[in-house]
Amino acid sequence: MAGAAEPRWRRRAAALLAGLGVAACAALSAAPSALGDPAPDPVGHEPPPPRLPVIVPTPSDWQPKFPALYEDSRRHVTDADITAQREMCQWFTAQYDELLQQIDRFNVKLISRHGDWAADDVVAHADAVTANIDQSVAFLTPRAQALTQTRTFAGDNYFPLYQGESFYLMWQHLSNVSGGIRARQPAWFTGPSVQRFKYWGSRINRSHVCR
Repeated sequence: MAGAAEPRWRRRAAALLAGLGVAACAALSAAPSALGDPAPDPVGHEPPPPRLPVIVPTPSDWQPKFPALYEDSRRHVTDADITAQREMCQWFTAQYDELLQQIDRFNVKLISRHGDWAADDVVAHADAVTANIDQSVAFLTPRAQALTQTRTFAGDNYFPLYQGESFYLMWQHLSNVSGGIRARQPAWFTGPSVQRFKYWGSRINRSHVCR
C-alpha cells in the first residue's frame, strides 16, 4: 500500500505546482497592462527619445538646507550659490530621471547590438540622447561653475553649500557621458561616467535638498 500511496502524493504535488506555475505566468503576463505602461524592451527596440523641453527657471520659495557641519559654512554661501542650486533643482526635479533612463536605454540598445554602431537606428538614437544631454549640460554649466568652492585646512576643495559638490560632480560626469557617446565609444567606455552621474544624482535625491 505504501508503494501505491507515494505515486499519488507525487501526482497531486505535481498538479499543484503546475497550477501555481500557470497562475504565476498569467499574473506576470497581465502585470504590464494592469500597471499601465509595459516594461522596457530588454533588447532596446524603442525608437530614439524625443527632445526634452527647455527648462526655463521660475521664481519659487525654495531655500537651501544647512544640516550639521554646514551651519558654520553658511557665511560663505552667496546669493549666486542659492540661485544656482535653486535653478539646478528645477532641472533635477523635472528631467534627471528621464535623462538617466534615456542614457540607460541607449546603452542597452548598443550592447544588445554587440557595440555595432551601424546596426539599426543606433546612431539616430545616440544623436537624440546626446542632444538631450548637451541641452542639460548647457543649462547646468553656468550654474555649476557659479558654486563657491573653498579650501579646507588640508588643501582639499570644499563647497560651503550643502550638496553643491554633488551638483558639480554630477554635471562633470554628465559632460563626460556626452563626449563618450559623440566619440562613438563602446558602452563600457562611458559606463563609469554614467555610474558616477547616477551616484551623485542619488545623493542629491536622498538629501531632499530640492524639496
